[in-house]
Amino acid sequence: MMTSKRKRYNAEFKAKVVLEALKERKTFSELASEYSIHPTQIKDWKKEAHDRLIEIYQTKGDKGAIDNEKLTERLYQQIGQLQVELDWLKKKSGR
Repeated sequence: MMTSKRKRYNAEFKAKVVLEALKERKTFSELASEYSIHPTQIKDWKKEAHDRLIEIYQTKGDKGAIDNEKLTERLYQQIGQLQVELDWLKKKSGR
């Protein structure tokens, strides 16, 4: 059985395809035929571009707030994990 190697597309190619998709002059199927890629791939790239578009226009302060939110969320997760481990250790030691 032959396995095919996964294709990797550079950022310039993805941007070109996404810009065409955003223009909505052609369907995903038409674009897929033109660029020899699967329509779902184009749909995924377009969704990612749409979702991340806000990041372009955020101020540095906004980005810092998002980074702080992510950091806080991660730290709360670590605190929760450590609390579970501490409770388990207390239970095992008989305290």
